[in-house]
Amino acid sequence: MIHSNRKPVFVADPLPLAGLWSEHMPIKLNVNSVAATVDVPPDTPLLWVLRDILNLKGAKYGCGIGLCGACTVLVGGHAVRSCMTTVGSVGSDPVTTIEGLSPDGLHPVQVAWETLDVPQCGYCQAGQIMTAAALLAHTPHPTDADIDAAMSGNLCRCGTYTRIRQAIHEAAEAGVPARTK
Repeated sequence: MIHSNRKPVFVADPLPLAGLWSEHMPIKLNVNSVAATVDVPPDTPLLWVLRDILNLKGAKYGCGIGLCGACTVLVGGHAVRSCMTTVGSVGSDPVTTIEGLSPDGLHPVQVAWETLDVPQCGYCQAGQIMTAAALLAHTPHPTDADIDAAMSGNLCRCGTYTRIRQAIHEAAEAGVPARTK
């Protein structure tokens, strides 16, 4: 081990970090029909607020760039990637996670998923279910093409796409509420 009395030389002073990130501020949310106020910068990804502050672990971190769909939740009834949606952009729109889709787990999509044994590893399934619920809320009787288009942004490494499509058709037959909050 070499010891030296020389002080480290810095090429430049460290950059001041103040101002690089937004300041914390209280943000009001309606998550799973429960009012919540979080004190975070408004540019914080919704996914981190859900998982790390509100302790809702259903939405998963997959890619961090909105391409895999594992983090999908509903905002105002529309499927969004929570890793790319800032908490400040949510506004007064209700947020629904897999935990709030159905308190008893009996939403028609969840029932169809279980009946047809859709999940294999399960990692992507919350995002798949939330995307399917949004599809059926807006298109109650989708065609295969509708399903493929809606679900194309949700990746499943286990390849359960055929069972996913079957489950969506089964849930459509069972009937899904016209708008999932």
